[in-house]
Amino acid sequence: MPPRTDKRPPTTPDGRYLVVEGRLWRCSNPALGPRQRSLLVEALMHARRDVGRALRARDARAEREARARVHRAKVALGERGPPWWTDGAPDFNRRLVENTPYAGWFHALR
Repeated sequence: MPPRTDKRPPTTPDGRYLVVEGRLWRCSNPALGPRQRSLLVEALMHARRDVGRALRARDARAEREARARVHRAKVALGERGPPWWTDGAPDFNRRLVENTPYAGWFHALR
């Protein structure tokens, strides 16, 4: 198999995870409509910018509030919290791909 030329992280065949540096990260819920997804991503990016501002200002309270907004946006996107799929499959979010059923698929990419 030729080396990957695509710079985007690989997505598992079931569309549930991205693999970044050997770790699985849950994808956004594909059932979200484009407008809803766009608004949530915009809120997420705004909250992340606010985390940076709070860190630079050394404002612990503002940082906590901004990080809470980041978390809420990621839960609403389906990237955290309960899994968005309904087939009962376990959630491997944040696990090393090597320690999951996706290991064979991932090795076949190389």
